[in-house]
Parts: sequence; C-alpha cells; structure tokens
Amino acid sequence: MKLTEIKKLAELDFYTEGPAVGTDGAFYFTTLSGRTVFRIGADGKTEPWAEGACPNGQAIRADGTHWFCESRDGRISSHHSDGRFEKVVLDGVCGGVGFSTPNDLIFDSAGNLYFTDSIRENGKVFFLGADGTEKVIADGIDYANGLALSPSETTLYVAESYGNRVLAVDLSANAQPRRTVLANLPKHPSNDPVGNLPDGLATDNEGRIWVAHYGMQAVHIISPGGACVGSFDTGLPLTSNLAFVSDTPRLKQLLITGGFGEPGPGAVVLATISL
Repeated sequence: MKLTEIKKLAELDFYTEGPAVGTDGAFYFTTLSGRTVFRIGADGKTEPWAEGACPNGQAIRADGTHWFCESRDGRISSHHSDGRFEKVVLDGVCGGVGFSTPNDLIFDSAGNLYFTDSIRENGKVFFLGADGTEKVIADGIDYANGLALSPSETTLYVAESYGNRVLAVDLSANAQPRRTVLANLPKHPSNDPVGNLPDGLATDNEGRIWVAHYGMQAVHIISPGGACVGSFDTGLPLTSNLAFVSDTPRLKQLLITGGFGEPGPGAVVLATISL
C-alpha cells in the first residue's frame, strides 16, 4: 500500500464529520458545532447545503435523500436531495428503547438502516427495517461509533471507541446477532484513551475495513480476518470519518473528515492510495 496524495479540499471553522458521495457525484460533509451540512461540487467550491442540530453521521439513500444523526437532539432526520428538511424519522426511541446520542448510520442494499448510540459502557446499535421493524441488535458497547457492512452484508462492523477495537456482528444468525472482536487497534504511546478512539469505518470491494482512528491522525486498513495490513497519516490530528470516492483493486480514493480540535477548526481531505 502506498499513499500517493493527500489533497485538502476544504478548511472550515468547525470540525467535520459525516463524509458522503451524493447521487449527483458531489461530496457532502457535516459540521457538528457549525450546525451545517456542506456540499463540494465539481467546481471544487464548498457551499452550505442544509442545516441541522449538530449533524453528525450521514447516509444517502438510493432515492437521493440524506439521513442524519442529530447528535445534540437525539434524533434521526432526513432531508430531500436539494437540502430541504423532510422529516424526523426517529425521535429518541427505536424498538421501545431510548437513545440519546446517535452518531453514525448506514443503509444496506435493501434499504434497512443501522445506527449507533454513542454512550459510555452501554452504547447500542439499532435497526430500522425498510418494513418498519425496529430493534436493538447490539448493546453493552463502550461508545459505539462508526459502522460498515461487509460486501455480502452478512457482517456489520462497529467501532468500539473506548475499547479501541472493531467488533463484527454476524447478521446471518436467525436470533440475536452474534458479536465478536474482529481487531484490536494500535494504541497511542501516551496510553490516554482519547489518543485512540476508532471513529468512522468503511469497507472496500475486497472486504477490507478502513478505520478512521480519531486520536492517532491515521487510517488503518484491517483484513476481513482482523489483521492490520496497512496505515497512513491523514494530516488531520483528529481523524473522524471516511467514505470511498473510488474503489478499484489497485487504486482507492477516500474522502476523509476531521480537524485540528473540537469544536474546530476542521478540514476535509481527499486521499489517494495505490495497492
């Protein structure tokens, strides 16, 4: 693996999160304290696109609507493809269980939604089915954070921030999904837990898991078997999240969010990696 380029796309007053590539090919990202979702168009200009109450994780449905974790208000909301607010999808409760700090969310190919509730010790992963089914599929996680699905969509990967590890949830189980530890991540030399904190996740077409390691200024690449097969420096002391822009066997491009402090300043970079 070789990092061939890190290109800064945007600098902002606020720390950034929620990277996503739109159905229009534009790049989107959120600013928590800035309460704004931004769009980077083909011309490279960064412009406000929508507003939200501390928008964090972002996922785009096949119909072009954007769904957000509103971390401050404890809800999941959706916006139309032009940025207009659509509705509150979930307001603090899913499957009869309360949540307070939704952080990241992801859709599978059937339109089912998974999202995390980021609290210490008893963080959870929730499920909202395309048919309206609501349930908790994992709990007891010490700050459940980023999510990613395996290419087959039979395994859900969860970043356990204060455990400094990535969990694998087997979705093929008929009853409660089974959970195992996929990988323990490198530790910061300071031994300060805040120097670790895996955050956003993404999987490539080969099934590798790419981990934004918040306190390590790095992205780690984990094999489907749990081995760390590569790392690179993002240039962002706080590396929050990542999304694939292009994904071929020999070349990967990643949209990476984060910044230099919280609540800011923040930045968005585009990393090109050759394999």
